[in-house]
Amino acid sequence: MKLKSLWMVFILLFLAACGAKEETGSTNEKEKMQPITVANWSQPITEATNLLVDEEKGFFKEKGIDLTVIPGAGGGDAVKNILSGQADVAFTDPGSLYFALDKGEKLKVIYNIYPQNVFNVVSLKQSKIEKPEDLKGKTIGVYSLTSGTRQNLLILLHQAGLTEKDVNIVETGISNFAPLMQGQVDATAATDTGLFLAKQKGLGDVNVIEVKDYLNIPSDVFVVTEKTYEEKKDELKKFIAAYRDSAEWMVKHPEEAATLAKKAAIDGKDEKVNLEIIKLRNASSISAGTEENGLGAMDVSVLQQGADTYQRLGLVKNKLDMSQVITEEFLEEK
Repeated sequence: MKLKSLWMVFILLFLAACGAKEETGSTNEKEKMQPITVANWSQPITEATNLLVDEEKGFFKEKGIDLTVIPGAGGGDAVKNILSGQADVAFTDPGSLYFALDKGEKLKVIYNIYPQNVFNVVSLKQSKIEKPEDLKGKTIGVYSLTSGTRQNLLILLHQAGLTEKDVNIVETGISNFAPLMQGQVDATAATDTGLFLAKQKGLGDVNVIEVKDYLNIPSDVFVVTEKTYEEKKDELKKFIAAYRDSAEWMVKHPEEAATLAKKAAIDGKDEKVNLEIIKLRNASSISAGTEENGLGAMDVSVLQQGADTYQRLGLVKNKLDMSQVITEEFLEEK
């Protein structure tokens, strides 16, 4: 009996030691993970599925990145979150970037998320709004006053020699097509995916003014402060590599992404709708430059054109030198 008891004690001690070793290993592994927080311009929505499914796909975990994504209400919010230290990387639009640079903020652009401009202004056919000039005196909805929808609307207004004083701009939130359908606004500033969703909900015949016909700058880019750029180069390189992998996955496997969006995205209940949204966003992530140099590749001249246009139209006061802001050092050659 004594021998049997001794064996039982030995086995229990052995199991306890193994458990402690596993727990220590798990702790060490967690300690090796490098945290990166991304400030998104929006709530977790379908078009950003690749950024929301690391639990299932492990793109960031495999690179040693412990990813956190915090929501926002427009690109301006995303920039504010990195300036305040709430996040490391801003998922934002060029307009918000230009405005921050114009105020003297020290920022770096590290990845071109969507090189195609996907913003538009939509109105019902009966309103007869067909060109920017027709917006004069109209009430126009935007996602938020700090969002890319407002900034791209300003581009169209200036193209027609108009200013914000010539129209009535109102915040409508993410469901910015409902006020249009209900006649509360004459037009709404939106994106290609927003327009698609509205059509699914019975929007009807509309006129669409595409901002890219006037200024085809990227819709969104990843931006960091110079401080983060200098202090977290290793983390940023891993983050960009992981994001690039996730974006390539969504381009190659849109059906799988559409399925995962049902759980990951707040607007992802309908898998067929998810698929169409993902296809639209995949298309916007590809350009001549990305086909040659891989996803995320940037064209300094295009972003410079955007900055110069913003200055020429009075949206920013200072001459911005984008060659000093843009870096592709975190992009590996493809």
